[in-house]
Amino acid sequence: MTLLEYISEKQSWMNKHLLDTIEKQKIPEHLKNSMIYSVEAGGKRLRPILLMATYEAFRPLSEHVIPAACAIEMIHTYSLIHDDLPAMDDDDFRRGKPTNHKQFGEGTAILAGDGLLTAAFYVISSSPLLNAEEKIFLIRELSKASGPEGMVAGQMLDLQAEKKSIDLSELEHIHLLKTGELIRFSVRAGAYLGGAAPPQLEQMDHYGKALGMIFQIQDDILDVVGNKDEIGKPVGSDESSEKSTFPKLLGLAGANEKKKHYMNKAREALKQADITHPLLYEFIDFSGNRNY
Repeated sequence: MTLLEYISEKQSWMNKHLLDTIEKQKIPEHLKNSMIYSVEAGGKRLRPILLMATYEAFRPLSEHVIPAACAIEMIHTYSLIHDDLPAMDDDDFRRGKPTNHKQFGEGTAILAGDGLLTAAFYVISSSPLLNAEEKIFLIRELSKASGPEGMVAGQMLDLQAEKKSIDLSELEHIHLLKTGELIRFSVRAGAYLGGAAPPQLEQMDHYGKALGMIFQIQDDILDVVGNKDEIGKPVGSDESSEKSTFPKLLGLAGANEKKKHYMNKAREALKQADITHPLLYEFIDFSGNRNY
């Protein structure tokens, strides 16, 4: 099975579990509709699918991954809802549809994001598919990756860097946190649940960090040369917001070279972890060459 076939198959699986997870909670109807609106907005589900593929590098896929896979996608979706708000990136469209606050209003959008964030930890902590040790590990790792030392820290630094000149090391630090931490968690959680040995877990951390940087650099490149219909939002938004990006600092050719550097780092980490699972190698090329 190719990676694209795997993604297509697992997207359907994830969509079902995500909706079931939200539908069975006792949430006020308007809030639930807002949460589901963004969950259903055509997300690629790459983070939970990466978690699954990593798990499969160590053992056959099972329902064991469902709580962590749903939780990571719920937190990713919350971050997008809040990113799109007028006080943040002020975007009107996400994945070709009006952003949550445009559809439901700012107050409801904020609460929908809050609801997805907090429900993610309930999904893990209440799951009968995980033992106590696994729950503690996942909650600790996910709260750190998504919180003020991880993704939220990156978002803060990104806001502070607007309309300022920053150097390459500062830009890399921002995106290792803002984009990279949830991707790193996806890999780390999949490896942990799959039974990776401690040295393998360390190398998979390196793989996840490198993959996050590949993903972000390609996002920056697509904001310059991408197709609005394929990426689901207007191109050039980074430039209009006066954000520092890899193409802005390095030029398009330099950004592509930096991306190749991280692609090589990701491959080396897999080799050091003694991983032969082809899907994880394909994820490197997919992340670096995608057009959406």
